[in-house]
Amino acid sequence: MKRDIPSFLLNMLGFILLWEWLRPIEKLTNTDNIEMFIVFLLVSFVISYLNMKWFWQFLIKIVYILFAINQLHYEEGFFHASWVKSFFGDIAYNIGLLFTRQWNDITNEFRSLLFFVLLWLMVYLIHYWLLNRQRIFIFFFMTLVYITVLDTFTPYSAKIAIVRTVVAGFAVMGMLTFSRIIHRENVSYHPSFVRKWMAPLAIMIAVSVLVGIAAPKAAPIWPDPVPYLTAKNDKDKKESAGGVHRIGYGTDDSVLGGPFIGDSSPAFQYQANGKTYWKMETKDTYTGKGWLASGSTPISFRQEDLVPVFSYPDTVETIKESVIVRAHVNYKYNYIMYPAGIKKIVKMLPQDPDGNKFFIDTTNERISFFKNDNRPAAPKVFTLAFEKPKYKATDLIKTTSFNPNDMNPEFYKKYTQVPEALPERVKVLAEEITREKSNWFEKAKAVESYFGKTEYSYDQKSVAVPGENDDYVDQFLFDTKRGYCDNFSSSMAIMLRTLGIPTRWVKGYTGGDFLQYSDEDSGEQVYEVTNNNAHSWVEVYFPNQGWVPFEPTKGFSNEIIINYEAVGNSANNPGATPPLAQKPQKEEKEDPNTKKDSESTFNFTKMWESIVTAFKSNWKMGVFLLVLLAFIGWILYRIRGKWVPYVLMLRYRFKKKDESIGEAYLILLAQLDRYGLKRKENQTLRNYARYIDTFFSTREMTRLTVYYEQYMYHQHLPEGTWEETYKLWENLIKKTIA
Repeated sequence: MKRDIPSFLLNMLGFILLWEWLRPIEKLTNTDNIEMFIVFLLVSFVISYLNMKWFWQFLIKIVYILFAINQLHYEEGFFHASWVKSFFGDIAYNIGLLFTRQWNDITNEFRSLLFFVLLWLMVYLIHYWLLNRQRIFIFFFMTLVYITVLDTFTPYSAKIAIVRTVVAGFAVMGMLTFSRIIHRENVSYHPSFVRKWMAPLAIMIAVSVLVGIAAPKAAPIWPDPVPYLTAKNDKDKKESAGGVHRIGYGTDDSVLGGPFIGDSSPAFQYQANGKTYWKMETKDTYTGKGWLASGSTPISFRQEDLVPVFSYPDTVETIKESVIVRAHVNYKYNYIMYPAGIKKIVKMLPQDPDGNKFFIDTTNERISFFKNDNRPAAPKVFTLAFEKPKYKATDLIKTTSFNPNDMNPEFYKKYTQVPEALPERVKVLAEEITREKSNWFEKAKAVESYFGKTEYSYDQKSVAVPGENDDYVDQFLFDTKRGYCDNFSSSMAIMLRTLGIPTRWVKGYTGGDFLQYSDEDSGEQVYEVTNNNAHSWVEVYFPNQGWVPFEPTKGFSNEIIINYEAVGNSANNPGATPPLAQKPQKEEKEDPNTKKDSESTFNFTKMWESIVTAFKSNWKMGVFLLVLLAFIGWILYRIRGKWVPYVLMLRYRFKKKDESIGEAYLILLAQLDRYGLKRKENQTLRNYARYIDTFFSTREMTRLTVYYEQYMYHQHLPEGTWEETYKLWENLIKKTIA
């Protein structure tokens, strides 16, 4: 092996690639003194580069391994014979363990020896691949796979490592490509040729890496599989703060925050006249980190009994409906999901011969299902009767403040509770949002609408976890402004509580996705609800209307029915205000011509503003794309001799007219000129054709030129000549590709 600069660079880059395999070991394992193994790699590559005789290479490596093991595991000095005897006895003992497959009992001294042997073997293989086979792609590729897998599945961060590996790998492959070409063609070369090869290689690698680092990164197309593989199956148990949760219903909400992963597995299906939200439970105590239930008050009832859930008074108008629910086989809870306004559990399958038993905790309104022997059981198929409320805005806007005659003070205190450590700015923001509102309903709608602002984003991945001194709601409102339903619903509930408006936090599911129409003649639809539909929202208490649901989460809307008619005509209600902007009673009619003109001007102005805004916010991307397109255009222009011929052949392949030879011949001359066979000044076509035929060892150019001259002098050719001339023309075009 030559001891020249290329060989030195190859050994150095091979050492860098192998070093990347050792870097994560110290961070991910209990291995200490990793520098001993790195020095061994360095020594091995150096003596390989020096091309020492195998005996001296073997001796140096053995001495180093023994010295390293002595330093790592023995207190005696290297030249003391006692440790050598102990070490070789340890080797014999561990070989016996290997034969009996007692892997866990192998000593650390023997593990270190095996690791050195492994590194020795890897150095030999890399030396063989680099200098004998002149192939390194497989090892380069496996190094990338190794560090990216560790980056994905372990705490090891491989961002810098990937850059180092790509630079070293591309440099090695470029140098090996140059070496293979030189040896294959048996070409003698001057050292300056190497510099001419290395300069563009280095520029290409530098530009590629810099563009890769600076270019904007597209969002992942597929969800991250790691949280799915590492998430716990027990959804009731929250992971430690900052951990990743799997979406779905769970009972522990004491610590909220952190990202979660999607789960499209079905929870249940239902057959009804339309979509509806599904309640599982409510929480009333906010701790600053999450939600708790303030107590437990279980009440039992039987099938067909009136369910003791009182969401609204009898004065509220309702629509009577029923729904058939089929829980999925994977649904393991013994809790009943139900729509607001539930009245009865009409039927439950399978039916217990002695009757089914139900419990409802009236504090959190969670309904549990039990067999008659008090064994909890997951529901399978059941039918619910419920009444959907129809609220009137004129009734909702009547409540302007707390009145002890309308509401129990203890009840009011319970549902307006906030932690003592809640930052004051939460209340200040709530007061600012509702400054111009005079009643509870309009204040609730104002806070609900506030989260529709663009500064708040719905996000399931980049969601913060409040620190020890952070409040969950305060952090979302003022710091991160990114989150999912728990963030939005908790924030609305607490903001309203600071205004003295009673609220509670509700957990359950959204209405799911339409699946099909039922087989019956009822015209009902069948919907499927998955774990992805797990959701939380807010209920606000109005003394004369009961618990009214609100949906603050961006991108979601509930099915609440509110009649806004005559809300502005209530003469007896001084607090009544016109209907909200998003619920107008009637639209004003405008003159068609005026409307058309105004819309035309508005649309043009809006379009121009959108263009300006898009340019200001994305000008870096635009400049990058322009530079990239210019670079691609320059590359295509430089290699036009490779791809233009294919375009030309495709262009003339389907032509049938003999007159096409005139244009095709001139195009061929231009292509030959690009190829490098330039026509001299004052050179006749026939002389030029003989020059081309001599170069390609053919007679095709001369024959084609004769046909071209016949066409030029007589303006026509014998019928059917184009087929022959096209073959001549195509053959010459193909030769320019080669």
